[in-house]
Amino acid sequence: MALAVTSSSSSTAASTSFFSRIASSSDPKAPQFGSLKVPERPNGSSGVVNLTQRRSLVRRVNAEPQRRDSIVPLAATIATPEVSEKQDEEDYEQLARDLENASPLEIMDKALEKFGNDIAIAFSGAEDVALIEYAHLTGRPFRVFSLDTGRLNPETYRLFDDVEKRYGIHIEYMFPDAVEVQALVRTKGLFSFYEDGHQECCRVRKVRPLRRALKGLKAWITGQRKDQSPGTRSEIPVVQVDPVFEGMDGGIGSLVKWNPVANVKGNDIWTFLRTMNVPVNALHSQGYVSIGCEPCTRPVLPGQHEREGRWWWEDAKAKECGLHKGNIKQDAAQLNGNGVAHENGTATVPDIFDTQNVVSLSRSGIENLAKSEERKEPWVVVLYAPWCQFCQAMEQSYVELADKLAGSGVKVGKFRADGEQKEYAKSELQLGSFPTILLFPKHSSRPIKYPSEKRDVDSLMAFVNALR
Repeated sequence: MALAVTSSSSSTAASTSFFSRIASSSDPKAPQFGSLKVPERPNGSSGVVNLTQRRSLVRRVNAEPQRRDSIVPLAATIATPEVSEKQDEEDYEQLARDLENASPLEIMDKALEKFGNDIAIAFSGAEDVALIEYAHLTGRPFRVFSLDTGRLNPETYRLFDDVEKRYGIHIEYMFPDAVEVQALVRTKGLFSFYEDGHQECCRVRKVRPLRRALKGLKAWITGQRKDQSPGTRSEIPVVQVDPVFEGMDGGIGSLVKWNPVANVKGNDIWTFLRTMNVPVNALHSQGYVSIGCEPCTRPVLPGQHEREGRWWWEDAKAKECGLHKGNIKQDAAQLNGNGVAHENGTATVPDIFDTQNVVSLSRSGIENLAKSEERKEPWVVVLYAPWCQFCQAMEQSYVELADKLAGSGVKVGKFRADGEQKEYAKSELQLGSFPTILLFPKHSSRPIKYPSEKRDVDSLMAFVNALR
């Protein structure tokens, strides 16, 4: 896997002077895009537009021979001081307000300046090429990663190649786990999502690979826009503490999410792409607007919203694959205290931690486990709600923990503790918030609550090993 890094021969300059140089360009032949003047380039040219005189501080890394699960493989060895979640949220909420009226170029420059090699652009093969062009125009080094689900259109793969050649970068590809894909296809077939919804397939092919990628970063850059999806993206800030995923430091608030084009309309994105003469997906000329996997994407007709071409057999107001679940807003009048749209307080989303190595406990099962004073083996149990974004975020690490403990004499279980079970879990099982992780030792009636916000598999394993 290679770092996608661009560099320009240059010395550092203040961000304000960088943008003032753009605005003061006197080239009479430069076409205009807003207040940005861009020198004309020959058609098909791959030359670099030098807007700054910065020198790259990041060394180019060539392809590595062994598999890496994170796009920053050594991230786990880096120690950073802990920062409280509340302070992070307050800081980035203020920064979002400060940048609300900033241009995408200014926001991109700020993101790259602030996080350096610990931030990467998520590239889907659609209009996200605009993000790469903005990053290129800053003159700063930048990285790009993409999720290859194994079911993309041929045109998307060709665009990946065109983009790498155009910008002189190597896209860092993340792939789904082959064993999980095999199990899904063998059990439910190649097109189960047409019958029971796209969430399960997306979770295997997109969400879990993304989670692995983000574990090696402190921040990521997305192409989300407010006008993309009715009901899910209308309140996207330009920068936020990621509400779903964790970064390299682990725990809630450890990852920052930048959305430089959040306030840009789709038509303006396309004006920019045409002005800059950048490569785009050939499917766009065939009526495709929002492009994902081949079986789940189709062209839209004139007058249709772009998101109607994705998962067209499902509700148009909630079309998210899981990568941006934190955006979803619901009418407060339809929600109960858990934030779940259901009359009895239970969720309508698919279950999680669904693997043969995690035992699903009923109410009577968890009661018997809690009352027993002489267990045959210790148990680790997560109290969860499938709609909870933090439970979803730790799904892969908990499943991996179960796989590691298989055959070790430690049982791994889950108990759904929302809805009717919530009061019991709060009074008898120490539930404070979701997820709550308990260890039931072999010779003790009282369960021990996992105290940390770090829910990576190594931290969970250390907790189990210390008390088993």
